[in-house]
Amino acid sequence: MRGDLVRKLAARCLSTGLAVLAFVVLALTGATGWGLALAVAAVIASAAEQRIRPGADLVAETTLIAAAVLVGYSRRLDDGLDLALVATALVLLGLVLLVGPLRTAATLEIRAANLPVRAWTPLFADRLGSALLALLTALALAAALALPAWVALAGSLLVGAGTGVVALDLARRRFRPSAGGGAVGRALRGHQPEFLLYFSAPPGSEYQVTMWLPYLRRIGRPFLVVLREPEFLAPIAAATDAPVVYCPTLRAMDEALVPSLRAAFYVNHGAKNSHCIRFTQLTHIQLHHGDSDKAPSANPVSGIFDRIFVAGQAAIDRYARAGVQIPTDKFVVVGRPQVESIEVRPEPARGLANPTVLYTPTWTGHHADADYCSLPVAEELLRRLLARGATVILRAHPYTAQNPASARQLGRLTELLVLDRARTGRQHVVGAAARELSLTECVNSSDALVSDVSGVISDYLYSGKPYAVTDMGDAGDRFVERFPLAGSGYVLRRDMSNVDAALTDLLDTDPLAEARWATRRRYLGDFPAESYAEAFLTAARRELKATEDPAAERSPQLSPLPDLGCRPRQEVADA
Repeated sequence: MRGDLVRKLAARCLSTGLAVLAFVVLALTGATGWGLALAVAAVIASAAEQRIRPGADLVAETTLIAAAVLVGYSRRLDDGLDLALVATALVLLGLVLLVGPLRTAATLEIRAANLPVRAWTPLFADRLGSALLALLTALALAAALALPAWVALAGSLLVGAGTGVVALDLARRRFRPSAGGGAVGRALRGHQPEFLLYFSAPPGSEYQVTMWLPYLRRIGRPFLVVLREPEFLAPIAAATDAPVVYCPTLRAMDEALVPSLRAAFYVNHGAKNSHCIRFTQLTHIQLHHGDSDKAPSANPVSGIFDRIFVAGQAAIDRYARAGVQIPTDKFVVVGRPQVESIEVRPEPARGLANPTVLYTPTWTGHHADADYCSLPVAEELLRRLLARGATVILRAHPYTAQNPASARQLGRLTELLVLDRARTGRQHVVGAAARELSLTECVNSSDALVSDVSGVISDYLYSGKPYAVTDMGDAGDRFVERFPLAGSGYVLRRDMSNVDAALTDLLDTDPLAEARWATRRRYLGDFPAESYAEAFLTAARRELKATEDPAAERSPQLSPLPDLGCRPRQEVADA
């Protein structure tokens, strides 16, 4: 986070500084050529800032650059007062003042992918800032070449005309909406989706959705994905052929939630979930994006859903253990369909020679009670694994980079494994190579797991292979009581004082081999391996059938937003 802040501040200082310098040089000195070069440099810096800070307000910078370029143009022509340049200045002023508000207005428009609609206006509005910067670059070059002033005016009028068209269309959408709804709503009514997947989360969380998309498709009914953050539209649309709709406002949601919908699925406890739960005619079903003993996995907010699909009885017990009272008829045990492709190894892992160990450190969490990250103490662990001849797959949580200290620690571990690979030839998997592998591929490629408290352990449990769990809270004897899944694993203390004994159990003697199978049934359900995912598909189809009402073509019924007492940050159970 600190590195990202420094990057943004540097981009801001560079773009503003160059814009001021270009104006000063052109307005107060005779170095016209240098001034125009500085203006072009300021444009490039502003474009870079736009990429680093997508919502950056560049009004001051573009005003200074435009003024500098016009001064330089006037000097190059040396014709006194040129009416074409005056008109160009007025057009540029209008563009500078309009670009920001139009981009803001465009962000409030519904957008869609995988639908036969093309909403060009929001896309054009989003690129107006880039168009203005390109125009300023062209004007600076025209000034340097001393082209006639009408060339500058023609270019400015062309961009201005496009901006005017965008402004008029956005105004029409806002103040005179179509009586039959927008194009996205009409296309969705034609698609007739029966359920939706609703998603709101911090950047980098799209894995929470993509893990469920194949199974939602296998339900065999038309559906759509509703997003509340624009950065997810492209990656999630690329992962499915179902319609994906970005709804920036509640009014946009009213358009997207068409009458054919009967159920809504959720994959986390994001605060904006309440915006969809207000549609009371839908059955609201929480799926989660992992099963773990972490504190967020027993979030009391789960009680607002009509159904809570859980992997096994252990998840239900977890809520009770945390003192969260939820009626038992809300819970449906469906297993964890994502594990169906994991290869099962029924025999105990004893006397493993040159084992492959999967290490999956989690992130620090949003709050102290959800910080189970072992990265600060992991170097000693990896050195002991290497001493035993192990090949390591290092697969860190996607949120690791959000914490600069964790990112540095991960970098040191990566360097350690890369150096060992060069020295010994053991094919450790780290960095981009590890991220390219799915969790299932990592599980199938390994003989044992070392993990923090996270949903990875539940998935690994399906394989029957041994695992170790880090006790980062120094809970001691209370650790297994708080995190029962660790009872069938080998616990590593925070100070790594028992690392040798734990690794011997993990890779050599495996005394808990039998206990893992009982834990596996409790955490992942007792379903046949050949049809494991059918438990989820059957439960989902049953919920859709229960809400089916073909005689009623009803409009969305809204209830007041409930006061959920949600924290301002996203509360999500970690996978």
